[in-house]
Amino acid sequence: MKFSLIVLGAPGTHQCTQTALAFAKAAVAAQHSIYRIFFYHDGVHNGSTLTTPPQGEVNYPSEWHELAKENNIDLVACIASALRRGVINREEADRFEKPTANLDEPAFDLSGLGLLVDATENSDRIITFGN
Repeated sequence: MKFSLIVLGAPGTHQCTQTALAFAKAAVAAQHSIYRIFFYHDGVHNGSTLTTPPQGEVNYPSEWHELAKENNIDLVACIASALRRGVINREEADRFEKPTANLDEPAFDLSGLGLLVDATENSDRIITFGN
């Protein structure tokens, strides 16, 4: 089965990140595929390279990065949500004259809801984590 996931919560503040990551790992281990993971609303914080969890806690952005790299999974942060929350790639940092970028590129892309629509068309199931 081919899944796409929508993650709505930030790492460290909402259980949905942990649950979504566990689901994704289990799906891959069970030989399912994940077409895309779309990070929306506060979920875009999962793509920030500046997230620094306390020692001994899981670094969810790094976990997402490794999962995507090992399994060729498309990670997309909603551009409108990301810009609103200060998660920004180099291109947008230059465009808005910001001093730095913090999106984990190339693991994560910034894009719009069109890729969420594309995921619904190309996946057997869409699962949303968070509210």
